[in-house]
Amino acid sequence: MSAVFLGVRHHSPACARLVERTIGELRPAQVLIEGPAEMNGRLDELLLGHELPVAVFSHYRDEERAATSWAPLCDYSPEWVALRAGRAAGAEVRFIDLPAWHPAFAERTNRYADAEARYAEATERLCRHFAVDSSDALWDRLFEVEPAEGLTERLDAYFALVRGDAEADAGDRARETYMAAWVRAAVDAAGDRPVLVVTGGFHQPALRALAGSGEPGGSGDDWERGEDGWPRVPAPPDGAMAGSFLVPYSFRQLDAFAGYQSGMPSPGYYQRVWEAGPEAAADGLLRVVVERLRARKFPVSTADLIAARSLAQGLTALRGHPRPARIDVLDGLAGALITDDLDRPLPWTGRDTMTAGAHPAVVEMVAACGGDRTGRLHPGTPAPPLVHDVAAQLAGLALDGGPEATYRLDLTDAAGLERSRTLHRLRVLGIPGHVRTAGPAHGVDPVFTERWEARSVAGREAALVEAGAYGATLAEAAAVALTERTRAGSAEADHLAGALFDAVLCGTDGLSDQLLGELATRVRELPMPGPLGEVLATALGLWRHDRVFGMARGPLLGTVIDGSTERLLWLLEGARGSSGVDLPRLRAVVAVRDAVLHAPELLSLARETAAGIAWRIAGDPEAPIDLRGAAFGLRRSLGQVPGAAGDPAEAVRTVARAGTDALGDWLAGLFALARDEVTGAVGSDDGEGAESLIDVLDGLVCALPDDEFLSGLPALRQAFAFFPPRERDRIAGRLLERRGVRGSSRSLLRTTADPLLIARARALEESVSRLLDRYELEATP
Repeated sequence: MSAVFLGVRHHSPACARLVERTIGELRPAQVLIEGPAEMNGRLDELLLGHELPVAVFSHYRDEERAATSWAPLCDYSPEWVALRAGRAAGAEVRFIDLPAWHPAFAERTNRYADAEARYAEATERLCRHFAVDSSDALWDRLFEVEPAEGLTERLDAYFALVRGDAEADAGDRARETYMAAWVRAAVDAAGDRPVLVVTGGFHQPALRALAGSGEPGGSGDDWERGEDGWPRVPAPPDGAMAGSFLVPYSFRQLDAFAGYQSGMPSPGYYQRVWEAGPEAAADGLLRVVVERLRARKFPVSTADLIAARSLAQGLTALRGHPRPARIDVLDGLAGALITDDLDRPLPWTGRDTMTAGAHPAVVEMVAACGGDRTGRLHPGTPAPPLVHDVAAQLAGLALDGGPEATYRLDLTDAAGLERSRTLHRLRVLGIPGHVRTAGPAHGVDPVFTERWEARSVAGREAALVEAGAYGATLAEAAAVALTERTRAGSAEADHLAGALFDAVLCGTDGLSDQLLGELATRVRELPMPGPLGEVLATALGLWRHDRVFGMARGPLLGTVIDGSTERLLWLLEGARGSSGVDLPRLRAVVAVRDAVLHAPELLSLARETAAGIAWRIAGDPEAPIDLRGAAFGLRRSLGQVPGAAGDPAEAVRTVARAGTDALGDWLAGLFALARDEVTGAVGSDDGEGAESLIDVLDGLVCALPDDEFLSGLPALRQAFAFFPPRERDRIAGRLLERRGVRGSSRSLLRTTADPLLIARARALEESVSRLLDRYELEATP
């Protein structure tokens, strides 16, 4: 006997009833369902007694690719009804689709996302013919509110039409070929008894043709039959990690208005349609919307309710619907309750997600249609190893105190640090339930305590199961999640810094070579020296001084320091720009200096190489002037340059020829890097270089014309701002000494007004005096 094909729409009550009725009438030997074939040995798990909706969560990971996928099931999913009713009828029930890790699903995160956009042209023609706004309204018009008689024929015609106008992609062709192989094997096994095949309607025309043709499908051994006579289930490649587990799902995750693009929208509404029929669902929606609006203090009178009901009934009759459709009720409510002009179409006229600013009545209508149900797994449902590891760790560390517990952790204590790492690993994996309300914000933040609050949240169980795709233990899973986050993230310093600090907070235990490699790769991709310098400075500070997180001298930071230093030197040598001081870039040069001086064992480049790069930058006329000064200082910090070329006093004279602004910017770079080297001997008799530099600067500044001095004063002040008060005091003392003046050097540093303002006032006074002298006028005392 041949197979009977039922093409269905996922999550359709009308299709679910058709499946149930067909199984009861046909009493098939085999029921084949579009679903992951690797679950065939575990179908009993689906029938344990869960509270739906639930989903089969599948994951895959190898060195090249990572993928996750969900196959959601609710009470009115035709696939779920086929499984339940098929078992009840004594049929052998099997899933017949490829595993979710297969390349056929490479672009999908949901098995039942049949992507109606592929046959949009056909549905648009039908929408115009039946005068409806959307494919959802079209579906209701043709199937959900129509009598059950003739439903199979209408479905066949509908799917033949939309499939006839759409070209299946390579992934769907592979899936259909594989499913057809299952159909042929089932027909062979059933003998003279019928076989029922329940799949998405898009696949039905192709499956009917492929299963009847007897052509072998696929390539290689994947589609060949095993010893039991059934097609082999493809196995993951060697070295890959793949698996499937049941997870709780929610109506919100199923709802098209929240972004779900497969099957039916408004799952709460269609749950009522499944349980009680369209008339009861319409009455229930009217009542629930009014109750929700009144709870929000939105004025809804009895007259409004009567008007909404009358409008819904009138629209049902006007549109020729034998029973009220969802859109009839929603349009009736909108007409009765919304008197304002709306700046956007009503969301049920398409599949728009809700956005901020929507009318309160629209918000409540969509929420009432969506429902708030969340599934619950049977206690006996198998879970991935991570779930058990997390439970054991939380219990062992006394972190399972309930939803109102508060934890204050001392990070300087070993036990407190371990509890902190466990909670941060859960956070990195996106598992809700614990929120940090206080703690260090970055790696060198001098905060040594954390405060966490436990909270009761929905979705924790599903998040734990889904996180099991990253690894069997909490430490392993967190490391893998950080690796993927680093690999998939944009090449921005704040993203990398966040991933690096999260790795620090999670602890070095379990950090993989892959994570270290990803971090090293990413720091070599950052495009701006300033932000990258911040990453390097933070990593170097932790590597040298951390005594809290256990990161000092660790491999994680060593990898980042090496990659950051090499990348920075490359970026700095290629920098071009106009005048001005780029302070973040100067701090990046400081970070390079510190890495070369204090962590040479981590670097792939030698100190001499870094010094050579610095010397090339210092002499490059195309490089920004502040960077040239910083490079000059970096070269001096890494080792004196012999001869006059390395004399800062001579370099100052050379730069001064370009103008006072250029001199100030160059000095800012120099003082940011080599302040100690050029001022360490000020006021002493054993440091000619430093004294000569101050003498030269004093001479140059004193020789400036007043207008040039005023224009260059801001740049010079910015340069000397790098000196702390004690060093400025020593410089002031040297200037007094040069002039043979005895007095307090500190008094030169204390003014009652902005020095720039004082200088401008003096210049103004001198200009006025010259003007008076020109006209032989005397100033009035």
